Amino acid sequence: MEQGIHTRNEILSQPAAWAAALDMVEKARPALEPFLRSEYDQVLFTGCGSTYYLSMAAAALFQECTGRLARAVPASELLLNTGAVLARASDSTRRTLLVAISRSGSTTETVRAVEQFKRQERGPVLAITNYGDQPLAALADLALVIEKGQEESVAQTRSFASMFVAATAFALLAAGSEVEYNSLRGLPEVGTQLISRYDSLARQFGENLDFDRFYFLGSGLRYGLACEVNLKMKEMTLTHSEPFHFMEFRHGPMSMVTKDAVIVGLLSEKNNSHEQTVLNEMRARGGNILSLAESGASVVFDSGIPESARGVLYLPVLQLMAFYRSLAKGLNPDRPNNLTAVVKLDL
Repeated sequence: MEQGIHTRNEILSQPAAWAAALDMVEKARPALEPFLRSEYDQVLFTGCGSTYYLSMAAAALFQECTGRLARAVPASELLLNTGAVLARASDSTRRTLLVAISRSGSTTETVRAVEQFKRQERGPVLAITNYGDQPLAALADLALVIEKGQEESVAQTRSFASMFVAATAFALLAAGSEVEYNSLRGLPEVGTQLISRYDSLARQFGENLDFDRFYFLGSGLRYGLACEVNLKMKEMTLTHSEPFHFMEFRHGPMSMVTKDAVIVGLLSEKNNSHEQTVLNEMRARGGNILSLAESGASVVFDSGIPESARGVLYLPVLQLMAFYRSLAKGLNPDRPNNLTAVVKLDL
């Protein structure tokens, strides 16, 4: 079998999984109402690895859209260091909504953290997953299951994107942002166009083995996405890569910029001028710049979709870049070194 065939197919087919995620959320809207309208002291998003980074992006988006306190923690921290994550339990209040995210629905830390959360009666649990027949979905008060996001590959691409679209839809519904929520329906078409338009650019950057390090910059919800595409580069290609907030990159990390470094910028609208300045400074220091934005970037979305709704568009081209680099290095992106699709532990 051709190496990487599953990863490539999963990246290319993901817009259909985005559409399936939106169908699932719309179908679940009546059941979601109690989660959307209830008041919580906080909304806690959790996962492991890729889904922890998804949680970071989703929590930032949720808080920005709703004005309600939201944060992300790794499931292992929720399980093992509960006191550092949750306020002391009270008999009279159960004020945390837990959003647990897992591709497989069977990752040990996530399942055990949810079990403990429920035993302590901390609040309701909403699960976002790709497999409805696994423990997480059974534990949750409500599970959003996007089966079309399921994958053969170890590294998450289509699954991550499908679950992030569902988390985005949830945040917009919680904010009462019907216009932005309805705009999500435009994502699959734009995603398909992006993949077609920028496949060659992704290949150009990915296959250039003179590049020896990659830095992914993003702020706000885009920082979680920067962490995720950084992880794809590590997993698939065994290349030195790191994520940073845009403005933080000046505070030390820019000393690593050379002519063999690629600085990838996930640009926002609100802070575009500040972020572009960082990229311009890194270009002047010899770095190679790849930027993504609605307009005025290397990869232009030209989507017409509000910024709060289009976060998933940052993913496909960068996933493809990692895919092409993996092949260029003689690796198999379907089966990254030392990894398995599901981490199961004796906890």
